[in-house]
Amino acid sequence: MKILLTGINGQVGAAIAQALADSTLQHTLIALDRQALDLSDAAAIARSVQQHQPDIIINPAAYTAVDQAEHERELAFAINAQAPKVLAEQARLLGIPLLHFSTDYVFDGSKNGAWLEHDPTGPLNVYGASKLEGERAIQDSGCQHLILRTSWVYSRRGKNFYLTMRRLLSERDRVSVVADQHGTPTPAGWLAAVTLQLLQQWQQGQWHNGIYHCTPSGVTSWFGFAQAIAAQLVCEGQLQAALSPIPSSAYPTPAARPANSQLDCGALARDWQISLPSWEQALSEHL
Repeated sequence: MKILLTGINGQVGAAIAQALADSTLQHTLIALDRQALDLSDAAAIARSVQQHQPDIIINPAAYTAVDQAEHERELAFAINAQAPKVLAEQARLLGIPLLHFSTDYVFDGSKNGAWLEHDPTGPLNVYGASKLEGERAIQDSGCQHLILRTSWVYSRRGKNFYLTMRRLLSERDRVSVVADQHGTPTPAGWLAAVTLQLLQQWQQGQWHNGIYHCTPSGVTSWFGFAQAIAAQLVCEGQLQAALSPIPSSAYPTPAARPANSQLDCGALARDWQISLPSWEQALSEHL
């Protein structure tokens, strides 16, 4: 099995590459970073896929600077919408599947309860709009595809809430964190483990086209997530700061965020037999 993997310097891409290296799955990995493949260059994407002739494409790469996207709309759409479209078109031409990662930010956050795959979308910011257009382009391409929407991704690399909180909580006397936005923290390592399970099922001839929500179970706020991180630091003897909850209005950002990002992942568990640990258990296991 020849796997073409994009975004290997990102949180999810790096985790998938490591999981594949540690696995017994028989494969050849074509791991492409930003230097090897410019995802803002549609022609380069098509050439790369045709050159490597993979058996499957995995695309966790994305423009993820949510606030910066408000000022770089063209670049965000090139990477998050146009690039998936080209990858999907190439996948269709080769008759291979595309596994693509998307986001909770395709929703407006107004629903009471967890979002289902078929719920109406309504992104509040450029990042979410660009990711939604990428989803639609993949669906319209006619290729065999699996789109995984996830949320609040973190790991021990890159820029993410987990690392930021660890640093601030160990350096400052007090840290204020938004408490009225809710979702499910998702470790990149857990997403990588899920990806391996999906690949194994695909090898066995099992595949379900479409969009699936993919996070651990449960829900918390950014403040609740920060409390869990603070508890880790207590055990490590590194906690310095006291935590204070604040409303979103007290921490304005260029891009609006959905108040409710919780995703219902029941379909993933049912169709793909993926177990869904609590987000607290996932935090403990994957870090």
